[in-house]
Amino acid sequence: MKRTVTFFSVIGLVMMMMLFLILIGCQKKQPQVNINQDAIEEAGGGEFETVYWYVKAFNPQGQLLNVMAVDEGGHTYEVKAIQDSDQTSVMDVKAFVNNKILPVKVLVSLDKYLPVKAIDEDGTILDVKAFTADGQKLDVKGTRQSGNIIHLNVVDEEGLLYNIEAISPKGWINDVKGIKMLKEPIEMTINGVDVYAHIKSIPQQY
Repeated sequence: MKRTVTFFSVIGLVMMMMLFLILIGCQKKQPQVNINQDAIEEAGGGEFETVYWYVKAFNPQGQLLNVMAVDEGGHTYEVKAIQDSDQTSVMDVKAFVNNKILPVKVLVSLDKYLPVKAIDEDGTILDVKAFTADGQKLDVKGTRQSGNIIHLNVVDEEGLLYNIEAISPKGWINDVKGIKMLKEPIEMTINGVDVYAHIKSIPQQY
């Protein structure tokens, strides 16, 4: 009887040891994840990468028209809104001309509609036009003023007005408007050209 008890006791002890070793082995095989908090913070703290928004006009049929700066020789240059930070509430609108980034402004004028132009470093004025699918060039003008906001539109041959918007690469849409900061007619003078209002990309106005 004693031998039987001893035999089963030894068997039980051996089984317990084997189970213990198996558990230890399983624990050693568990994957270890090393989280480097410094690396995470470094990856998330990089500088903002500038985003360029396309400036387009919408005709009554819903078609998009390119808005471009045009020099005396007929060469065309892109006009874009520049997002250089996380905010998209107020963004500059510029013309990209031969590696130069030129201001686009509403100019002082006694005409019914105010001219919208790009101003080169030497004071040369470049037209800003919208291009239809068949190659027609349409004027971009300041058509009316509400408070300190000048509404900008493309004006076609029949006098119809097209809205102008800035569109981000991800599809976000802002209005493109003239913004007047001062009560005086001349907001500022850039390279000898009198400016009536700045042009900015701002949230859509309803």
